[in-house]
Amino acid sequence: MTESSEWLIYRGAGEPHDGIERLPAPPPWRDFTGRDSASENGGDGSEDRRLGAYRHLAELHRPGAEELEMINAALYLRRPLLVTGSPGAGKSTLAHSVAYELGLGNVLRWSIVSRSTLQDGLYHYDAIARLQDVQIAAQGGFGSAAGSPGAVESIGSYVRLGPLGTALLPSDVPRVLLIDELDKSDIDLPNDLLNVLEEGEFAIPELERIADRLPGGEAEVLTADGTKVRVRDGRVRCRAFPFVVLTSNGERDFPAPLMRRCIHLQLGRPDHKRLATFVRAHLGDEAARAGDDLITHFLERSRSELVAADQLLNAIYLTDAAAPPSRDRLADLLIQRLDRPR
Repeated sequence: MTESSEWLIYRGAGEPHDGIERLPAPPPWRDFTGRDSASENGGDGSEDRRLGAYRHLAELHRPGAEELEMINAALYLRRPLLVTGSPGAGKSTLAHSVAYELGLGNVLRWSIVSRSTLQDGLYHYDAIARLQDVQIAAQGGFGSAAGSPGAVESIGSYVRLGPLGTALLPSDVPRVLLIDELDKSDIDLPNDLLNVLEEGEFAIPELERIADRLPGGEAEVLTADGTKVRVRDGRVRCRAFPFVVLTSNGERDFPAPLMRRCIHLQLGRPDHKRLATFVRAHLGDEAARAGDDLITHFLERSRSELVAADQLLNAIYLTDAAAPPSRDRLADLLIQRLDRPR
């Protein structure tokens, strides 16, 4: 095997081999082995992937003065924080950083796609599953027969709160909710969010209709975290308004009513120091020093091309861990401009 191919796991030779055993550990930000272990601050372990497994060795993310003021303004005013900026500028990481520093538990994330609706964020009622269970019970299968008190009480088993609905549950301290890439939504969703973000509550009609037949007017439902909580009178009302981070890549304008309900923060392009800190937090001091020239090259390209910081992280990790001779060529392949015609 030639020196240039020593790092290759898949060789394209058409012959089975045991090369997968040489595959090194995953990059820290793609390591999911700790997903089931809770962290000291009540998170789910995802803060290592988001903030960096080596963040204790690095100078932690230090927001600029304006960024710090806007984050605290959103906390004080109980208003959503709308964060705009280019891909990889650290918009999503900001939510995890606040949750980690303030000990607010794991971040609730709602990733927006073009088909996302307000209902998706609030709750889902599985009417089909309930109908099937009622039919089975009526035939003597299991559970309570249709129309019995038990069937009414169990309706909460078919309700699961979404990320937004979970964030609005009453609690003494706020949850952190990341509504990621809002600009991917259809035209209605930003307007649909207005009332919920203003009032801090919403109704679950399926539970409201039968609240007077439920013990204490309460039904037990599942949250986005996978835990069970009790909802009274079919309404979810927050006590501590959640810290809501709405992110946008700046691909569209939002309606004025939403903008006036938000604190707006525009993140600029990171400088060399911030990128070095970013690399150090994820890969350690040695990798940051070894990749200093790639950071410089990345910044030069970012002046005329749309590139993302996580591409830089991928390039430094692979050229350091795999150490292929064609380092610069591989880095250029990994840091491809995102605004080129497809």
